Amino acid sequence: MLVLIKGAGDLATGTALRLYRAGFSVIMTDLEQPTAVRRSVAFCQCIYDGACAVEGVTARRAAGAEEAGRVLTAGEIPVLADPAAEILHALPFDALVDAILAKRNTGTRITDAPVVLALGPGFAAGTDCHGVVETMRGHDLGRLLTEGGAIPNTGVPGEIGGYTRERIIRAPARGIFEPLARIGQPVTKGTPVARVGGAVACAELTGIVRGMLPAGLTVEEGMKAGDIDPRCQARHCFTVSDKARAIGGGVLEGLLYFGRRGGAWNG
Repeated sequence: MLVLIKGAGDLATGTALRLYRAGFSVIMTDLEQPTAVRRSVAFCQCIYDGACAVEGVTARRAAGAEEAGRVLTAGEIPVLADPAAEILHALPFDALVDAILAKRNTGTRITDAPVVLALGPGFAAGTDCHGVVETMRGHDLGRLLTEGGAIPNTGVPGEIGGYTRERIIRAPARGIFEPLARIGQPVTKGTPVARVGGAVACAELTGIVRGMLPAGLTVEEGMKAGDIDPRCQARHCFTVSDKARAIGGGVLEGLLYFGRRGGAWNG
C-alpha cells in the first residue's frame, strides 16, 4: 500500500506519521525551498538538512524513484524536492493525498490514483478527489467528507490559548529573512523575533516560539514567517499537534474506506 503525499509541512507530516505507523509505505514531495514554519515537526526540513526525525520516525531526502525505494527499504520516509509531483508517474501508487494546503486545487485529479484524498478547502469530493478531510479547528476537524468540500478559508488563524491573529509572526518587509528567536525559545510581548533588512517583527503576545522560517529564505512582506504558542509548553514545539493528528486520522479513515469500496486493497 504505497501512498504519495503532496506536501511535507507539519500537517502533512502528522498525516505521514499516522499512515507510517499503520503500516503504509509513504513517499512525500515538496518545494525546493519549503516554507513550513513548524520545521521541528515537518519532514520537509530534510530537503534542507538531508535527513530529519519527528517523534522517532526519520525522513530522508531522495533524488528520484530509485533512491526513494532504497529509503523505503531502510524503513524511512523519502521526501523529494518535486513540486509537480512527477514521481506519481514513476511508481505504482495505491493512493495520493494532496496535503499542500494551498486553499485551492493546484492540479490534483481524481484519476491520479485508485484513491485520492485532499486536505482542506478548494476541493470537491467526488469531482476533484474521492474524499476531503476537514482542516478547520472545531467540531468537524479531521472529518472525512465524501461529498461537497471543506469549510472555506476564513483568513483567521485557529484559536490557541485564546489568541488567533496575534499568534502569527509575519515578515515585516520583502527580502532575506533573518530569525532573531529560535524554535522553543520563550518570548514576551514586544520581543524582536525576526528581521528583514532594517525592518523588525516583534512578538504580539507572551509565549514560546513554536515555528520559524529558516534563515536566508526570500520572503514577501506579510508572509507567514513563524508562530508563537501562548500555552508555553516546550514539548508542543517538538511533537505533532492535535490538529495534525486529527487530520491524519481522517486520512487513514479515507484510505481504508475508499480503498476497500473500490477494491484498491483488501485487508
